[in-house]
Amino acid sequence: MGASGTAVAAGGTGGTDTSRAGLSGGRRTAGSVLWAVLVPALLLLGSAIGQWVTWLGVVVVMAVIAVAAWVIGGVWHRAGAATLVSFGGFALMLFAGPAVYEAYMTTVGEPVDAVVTKVVDRDQRRGPDMFCTVRELGGGRETYEVSQQENCFGQARPGDRVEIRKDPLGLLDPRLPDSPDQRNTTEITLAVTAGLTLLLAGGTFYGGQRRRDR
Repeated sequence: MGASGTAVAAGGTGGTDTSRAGLSGGRRTAGSVLWAVLVPALLLLGSAIGQWVTWLGVVVVMAVIAVAAWVIGGVWHRAGAATLVSFGGFALMLFAGPAVYEAYMTTVGEPVDAVVTKVVDRDQRRGPDMFCTVRELGGGRETYEVSQQENCFGQARPGDRVEIRKDPLGLLDPRLPDSPDQRNTTEITLAVTAGLTLLLAGGTFYGGQRRRDR
């Protein structure tokens, strides 16, 4: 009787431990997936905001990278994954902003006929720093000054007629069209952004799954 009771008790205890272990593993996986989605998503959001308000986008991206590095490296104790996510986050910031801007403007932007009135390079000592002034040919005949961020790379000359893309919400500056030697640049930028996003998601998920409890 005593032996049987002991065996039943042991079996019950073993079942409880197995259940707890399974629950713990499920929570770990769910938490890892959550962070793997949240970190790249917030970095993409910060990069997109940076195309509108540069300093705000930088603050968001830096905060996300800092929190991710602290969680992965400090809480989960996976230094390698934390380093990967940190460097990958900075790389994503460089590509994601232009990718989001280019994709948005080429798909949603309103085409408007315009003429280039001025093209200047403001600082040749540190490399090209191009600015183009364009004026609408119709509508309110508004004038815009766009930089390399808006695709001013000297492909257009004063007097050239171009079709710019305007943000229907009025938040972003117009974008100049690509030159013939800029074909597929948007696709390449989007592909690099997608690759970095997957890398960050994978690194974060790995760090969460392989976390060390100390």
